[in-house]
Amino acid sequence: MRKNKVDIITLGCSKNLVDSEQLLRQFKANGYTVAHDPEKINGEIVVVNTCGFIGDAQEESINMILELGEAKKKGKIGKLFVMGCLSQRFLKEMKTELPEVDRFYGKFNWNELITDLGKPYFQELANDRILTTPNHYAYLKIGEGCNRTCSYCSIPLITGKYQSRPMETLEEEVRMLVDQGVKEFQLIAQDLTYYGQDLYKRLALPELVERISDIPGVEWIRLHYGYPAKFPYDLLRVMRERDNVCKYMDIALQHISDHMLKVMRRNITSQETYELIARMREEVPGLHLRTTLMTGHPEETEADFEEMVEFIRRTRFERMGAFAYSHEVGTYSHKHYADNIPQEVKEERLDYIMRIQEKISAQISEEKIGKTFRTLVDREESDFYIGRTEYDSPEVDPEVLIAKDRELQPGEFYEVRITDAQPFELYGVV
Repeated sequence: MRKNKVDIITLGCSKNLVDSEQLLRQFKANGYTVAHDPEKINGEIVVVNTCGFIGDAQEESINMILELGEAKKKGKIGKLFVMGCLSQRFLKEMKTELPEVDRFYGKFNWNELITDLGKPYFQELANDRILTTPNHYAYLKIGEGCNRTCSYCSIPLITGKYQSRPMETLEEEVRMLVDQGVKEFQLIAQDLTYYGQDLYKRLALPELVERISDIPGVEWIRLHYGYPAKFPYDLLRVMRERDNVCKYMDIALQHISDHMLKVMRRNITSQETYELIARMREEVPGLHLRTTLMTGHPEETEADFEEMVEFIRRTRFERMGAFAYSHEVGTYSHKHYADNIPQEVKEERLDYIMRIQEKISAQISEEKIGKTFRTLVDREESDFYIGRTEYDSPEVDPEVLIAKDRELQPGEFYEVRITDAQPFELYGVV
């Protein structure tokens, strides 16, 4: 066990990651040595930032806590603290079931962890953080919470109502990060497209994106987690007109059949979904769409699933993920529907649509062979430099493997010609 060292382990999404980065900054300001997701966990203080979204994520969080509890018993680590979505949602149960944890915090009161240790919380550093990403990109959380009522989703139970962060605060944070060398910003929230409705009584995401894109040094802005109903269409104009706004939109559609969209309480129809996609692609030539679909929600019939399959083939998403339904306690579907789709059927449907998507992704990647793309180099590996185009978000999208025929600098942009392609990665030369 290393004295005066803090290890923070982040599970779940990039929104949790931002919280961990802010906590790291507070610990460092108090004189601690800090490490994030270290290979060797041996801190005097260890913090697990948990995810509580679906069953698999919850299990991962619990297993990590149990593993660290054993390390604590053996004297390999000191105090063990837990924060984040899972403890926000199941605080009472976790206190009873996990006595090896010294103290639990939720998603919004983790700053108390600092003061409970007898250390000051530096309010002037509230928006400052230690980046866990490469220095040239960062996640920018523009809001917390969600006002949607999707049947399957536990996020509103955890985070509460939507709370937009003021534009001026976000601009200040972006300028600060640009001064630290950040060039690329991934805008994130549970729902980007609702931004501003609570604070300004209007959908203000287009204005926010414009204001951030005006800041000198901002090279790329990428948008994650939009909602299809009542989409703020002026955002498409901004995306089309601004060179530093990536032609990329992450918008979770979940399903396409009218039956399932109603059951899932998505507030949109199949026809409206098709019209939305058509308008997005028409107004933003070259747009790459990322979506997420779900298999096995209660009441999903074979006909519903076949309609989803046809939707995937017809729409040809540039990027697509999917997951099997998880019957989450407290959600609308848990209260009103039986979990009536066998797990093996959920998984079979999931595997089937992902095989279809793999073929589509391969074809879309092959179409890029011979073309040249502005590419940001993330890192150097033994055989290649690894980069991304504006159509590729970190961690979730294809990477560009760049030949090492000349020296490149991570964090810099290069014009890269694509020479070969796989379904989920490209090969190129500068």
